[in-house]
Amino acid sequence: MSAPAPDVSIILPCAGLGTRFGAPYAKELHCLAPGVTVLDRSLETVVELAKGGAAVRVVVVFGPHKLDTVRYLARYAGILQLVFVYQDNDTEPGLDGAIRCALPMTRGPVALVLPDIVVSSAGSLREVLRLTDASAWGVVAAKEHDPVILRQMGALTVDGEDGVVTVEAAAEKPADPAGFNALWGIVAVNEDEAHRLPDVARRDADSPLTGARALMVERIVNYNTTEG
Repeated sequence: MSAPAPDVSIILPCAGLGTRFGAPYAKELHCLAPGVTVLDRSLETVVELAKGGAAVRVVVVFGPHKLDTVRYLARYAGILQLVFVYQDNDTEPGLDGAIRCALPMTRGPVALVLPDIVVSSAGSLREVLRLTDASAWGVVAAKEHDPVILRQMGALTVDGEDGVVTVEAAAEKPADPAGFNALWGIVAVNEDEAHRLPDVARRDADSPLTGARALMVERIVNYNTTEG
């Protein structure tokens, strides 16, 4: 029996080399508690959406060095529709290339969930997907003023502290983070605009996140090192 058409698609890019992480295993498999990895924490809001009744397709982008991650994801086979797409870094390098590899397999609204980013708020994916009904683009964001962190992340300028606010400017890993005051953890977009999703991860393109609605949460953690 074939799987039902998904209500929402998730792009999960797992083909990165994780050189800054400095461990002999994939950073998304780093253990945070007994039986719980960074990947499990990053997928919590995705699993929550599926257990709430949505048909969720997760398009996992992987490389030959990530077969341990592919095997680990088998635990989600009964909850999520798992689709695996190989990324050839010679023809489609980087995060934007991973997104382009995954897009043909998506249906419905699309959310970009990074396997090494953990968002603190339950229900954040569900809520940010609702934002795309009105404004096409939505992000889960948190306040951040540390220029070192902003240079490593998708940086935003937002107006407002809590609730749902507007993104006034956005840049991927800006060399000059002056003026940015937040970072994003999840990006969601409606089906009609999903073709522009790779531009979110490009430093040489105008970000489509300018003008998006942002759901502000307390904390977003990027597990770039074994210290977290």
